[in-house]
Amino acid sequence: MSKSDQSVLRQFSIMIGGLAVLSVILIFTALAIYDHEPKETNPNQTATTAERIAPAGAVYAGNTGRAAMQAAADAAAKAAASQVAYGGTTDGKAIFDHLCTSCHTAGIAGAPKVGDKAMWSPRIAEGVDTLVKHAIEGYHGPDGNFMPPKGGNPALTDEQVTNAVHWIVDQAK
Repeated sequence: MSKSDQSVLRQFSIMIGGLAVLSVILIFTALAIYDHEPKETNPNQTATTAERIAPAGAVYAGNTGRAAMQAAADAAAKAAASQVAYGGTTDGKAIFDHLCTSCHTAGIAGAPKVGDKAMWSPRIAEGVDTLVKHAIEGYHGPDGNFMPPKGGNPALTDEQVTNAVHWIVDQAK
């Protein structure tokens, strides 16, 4: 090998060695930067983990179990009641269209059909306040008809139920 070839080979080796050292320096710099960056944290991680590992059911036994079961039922009812149905609308027709229409258009469970004056007349004669009370608290009629409290949606407010009853009564007049 000639002197000129050895010189080129030496320069090429120095250049490759320098690039290798530069690569190692860049890798360690990147690792140092990565270690100093704040890690992403999910604020819901603890809740998600607890939900994932929670038991699928619960066993209630004895008086303690009955108390726990009643407390769970009360908490569920309170949570449902705290939600306001249908975005808080107080439009009687909108509430009827969302909930009441299923029973009061087909006459399910003896529900008087909307606009049927013959079925609504005796009920209206009892007074709108009575109808509102039955709609809010629920009602079991003597002829087997049944009205669940708040139409089966505990998230309805009394005002929403009242407005829906007034709208339905207006259709029967």
